[in-house]
Amino acid sequence: MTTLRVIADHLISGPTDVPDGYSVAIARAIIATTPEGCDVEAIVPGGSDDLVSQVRAELAGLSEVQPTSLSTRGLAMAWSLGAIASSGRGLVHAPGLRAPLRSHDRARGDQISVTVHDTLAWTTPSAIGRDAVTVRKAFLRRARRFADAIVVPSHAVADQLAEIADFGDRIRVIAGAGSIGLTVPADADRRAAALELPTRFILAEGSLGAGDGVTELITGLRRSDPGLPLLVLGADATVPDGTEHDELRADVESGRVRLLGELGPEDRAVVLDRAAVYVFPGIEAGFGAPIIDALRFGLPVVHSDAPALVELVGEAGISVQRGDADSYPELLSSAVAAIIGDDERAARLRIVGSDRAKAFTWRDAGERIWQLHADL
Repeated sequence: MTTLRVIADHLISGPTDVPDGYSVAIARAIIATTPEGCDVEAIVPGGSDDLVSQVRAELAGLSEVQPTSLSTRGLAMAWSLGAIASSGRGLVHAPGLRAPLRSHDRARGDQISVTVHDTLAWTTPSAIGRDAVTVRKAFLRRARRFADAIVVPSHAVADQLAEIADFGDRIRVIAGAGSIGLTVPADADRRAAALELPTRFILAEGSLGAGDGVTELITGLRRSDPGLPLLVLGADATVPDGTEHDELRADVESGRVRLLGELGPEDRAVVLDRAAVYVFPGIEAGFGAPIIDALRFGLPVVHSDAPALVELVGEAGISVQRGDADSYPELLSSAVAAIIGDDERAARLRIVGSDRAKAFTWRDAGERIWQLHADL
């Protein structure tokens, strides 16, 4: 019996490079594609029966849950220093960089693969904070020495990673997919009314932080006034304090901009289903999984020309050149206007986007993780 042990990264405390939902989604995909004669175990932090119960509930089909000798608070730090105990034995896959990395014997059956989702710690450290930068760089150094394979979500990240360190032929491109089970609920009209959704609106996704491009989009739309309100998924529903946010506060008070915060899957599906255009203005990205949700719902997409986003979207959207603080807002708003004002173009993008979304499935990702370890 061949066992693949998957790290439940979402249960480990501290800064992580794993996007929300990815750890559970890829583990489910690995379980769903388990070859005959194989099984899947989960590695979780020790010291809590609740964590064991949680991962069993989240990941149906696990053959076993293996708590580590360390609790969630100290686990990442111990691993970054090479203290891994038995958690590094056998075949191990990490959905991020945090992993029990040390010298091991592949001939004895020990293998470990890790995942690098982006290179923000090197390209845009201000976007993730000092602690996250320190953790990612420490684990990448260990991965360069000890990982048998490094999974990345796009060829763009593969190229960027190759410039940071020499990984030889160990880099593997395995893309993720969109949200699992994201469908329009039966009570969509009631939810739309509760959310007070406009009849027609522009939808964007991202935070108000540096690098997400949402503030630049708001600035551009404020100047051009497209005639449709902008709704923003992911941005905190409360406008930050400070005079630098006075214009944003005015936009929100006037109804030109609405910050929806994080929505549950049912409400998110309703919002995606009723938007006129979707904008993902992130200046740096390793993959852009939320875009796949928009494509699945047939939304025409506007995005930055970050290489990973261009690779992901293909011909299903409009790519906007990232420029300085003056030009980028204008270019974003012009691209949005090009879709809003051209029904034929919008319809064409919807068709292409729906087809493009089919190229990304969790089943394919799970199968490729298994194949990766079979090939090592």
